[in-house]
Amino acid sequence: MTSWIAVDQPEFRSRVRQLGLPVACLDGHWSSQVADQTGLSAVLEWRDGLVQLRPLDKALGNPVMVDFIHGKTGFRFLRAQHEMIVKAVAGRSKEPLTVIDATAGLGRDSFILAAAGFSVQAIERHPAIACLLWDGLDRASLSPEGATVAGRISLQWAVAHERLANLPESERPDVIYLDPMFPERSKQALVKKEMRLFRDLVGEDLDGEALLEIALQTARKRVVVKRPRKADSVAGRKPGYQLLGKSSRFDVYPV
Repeated sequence: MTSWIAVDQPEFRSRVRQLGLPVACLDGHWSSQVADQTGLSAVLEWRDGLVQLRPLDKALGNPVMVDFIHGKTGFRFLRAQHEMIVKAVAGRSKEPLTVIDATAGLGRDSFILAAAGFSVQAIERHPAIACLLWDGLDRASLSPEGATVAGRISLQWAVAHERLANLPESERPDVIYLDPMFPERSKQALVKKEMRLFRDLVGEDLDGEALLEIALQTARKRVVVKRPRKADSVAGRKPGYQLLGKSSRFDVYPV
């Protein structure tokens, strides 16, 4: 039994087509029956003019949607040059770089990087999260504050390591950014309700180590990996250098 469904509404199917996502990305998940589904933890739905992922367990918090313009992300993108992720991705480069965010998720890091002037290709493989991301980016593109930034981001629903493995030479990016969802041993793991919901839906990144290897073969300048501050490096591979924050760090692998 799947842990989530997409609520089958004509308006929702229309929105998916409008966003340029293939409706087939939700094949096997469409359902008009929300009740009486054992094991169901969340529903993806079109409500109040937004694509939302609504947890059915109140312990998992409020519905999740993507909003790049307001709240914490809105504050961060207005001061993107001060963000540690921007410094990690830019390195010493002064020119605009091309970046692939191979684990895009809800796209917050992609939006920060685009706000800093980078051209970003965001790849997300989970269909529910992809729908949230596409919807949020589309709404950002219609806002005066976000239109220019959103225009620097291209989205792709794909499995990142397959996409990178088949990337033409002419499309290799300067930097590949990874934020893998590895299992954590820390007692602080799964504190955020949103992360608990995502882990329930997506599971762990069992191919995260393989993705790093492909990224190192594909990036022209560097690979940047976001990790919890005290976590081990991916596959035990020592980075060239690190940028440390209060709760997280960025491992930088020059290539």
